[in-house]
Amino acid sequence: MNSFHHMSEQRLQELTARFAQVTIAVLGDFFLDKYLDVAPKLAEVSVETGKTAHQVTCERHSPGAAGTIVCNLAALGAGAVHAIGYTGDDGSSYDMRKDLAALNCHTDHLHVVPGRMTPTYLKPRDKDHPGLPGEHSRYDTKNRTPTPEAVQQQMIDSLDQLLPTLKALIVLDQVEERDCGVVTARVRETLADRAQSHRHVVFWADSRHRIRLFSDVLTKVNQFELVGRTNPTPGDRVELDQLVAAIIRARTRTGAPVCVTRGPLGMLVSDPEPTVVPGVRLKGPIDETGAGDGATAGAVLALAAGASLAEAALVGNLVASITVQQLGTTGTASVDELAPRLEMWQDQR
Repeated sequence: MNSFHHMSEQRLQELTARFAQVTIAVLGDFFLDKYLDVAPKLAEVSVETGKTAHQVTCERHSPGAAGTIVCNLAALGAGAVHAIGYTGDDGSSYDMRKDLAALNCHTDHLHVVPGRMTPTYLKPRDKDHPGLPGEHSRYDTKNRTPTPEAVQQQMIDSLDQLLPTLKALIVLDQVEERDCGVVTARVRETLADRAQSHRHVVFWADSRHRIRLFSDVLTKVNQFELVGRTNPTPGDRVELDQLVAAIIRARTRTGAPVCVTRGPLGMLVSDPEPTVVPGVRLKGPIDETGAGDGATAGAVLALAAGASLAEAALVGNLVASITVQQLGTTGTASVDELAPRLEMWQDQR
């Protein structure tokens, strides 16, 4: 097992200077994150029900799930970014497309499908309490019936149209219900096939519940998923020797590289042999919402720019260390913020 402990600022600049040349697509479940800022002092009692009527003073929304990756790619200065997926024909779809357009993300392949809903996370929060302590219960809108075959074919057709132009493809499988989102079994099989025939493209997959079903594409998995541990407790972690043994098995099973996220400890990557890439040690409160998506965006852009897997993992760690310090929102990082964070990482080594 190796440890990765050095990257020069010059090397980081070489990689990030190429980000603007990367044409990339994100295929997956585009959720709308809709935030409601609630003022507790303005709460009223509903005349009709006698229950509390929470008063919303501000509404905000941004692309979530696969859209969070797009937000991070845009903030890092990626070249052309394409969304592959679908939304419903509804107001949330309108908001989603407006937000993606503001990020210069092409939505020609984000198909409008009447009869399906635009997945939405509705997130009320007390406006005076940033971070997790101020969050109310969330309300989720998802499709819970299988994705029609015709819609799956639209995703595959879009993939085939874009692949010749791409340097990287990020796959984000967010939906818990099997075959009810964009990344169905049929789409996964297509991805494995296309990865073998498009070796010049970086294929990177992330899935909340079915990462073990991917093959022939680079997979990102957290330490607990890698060893099959469910419901980890806060502060829990998997011992390194156990992770090393598991990543070797996963590499053999998938036939492609594996990246394992370890929270503040950084990442473990599989190629050319298991290598520990330490994270940035931070002080003060953090909000881990979207940290994995930020790490994905940074790592994949670096890979497409010519980085080794360990170098890419470090760039992902740097991005995540910046986003987690943005409380009460799904944060992003810019290229200008990476060099100071690299210096911090070097000092900690």
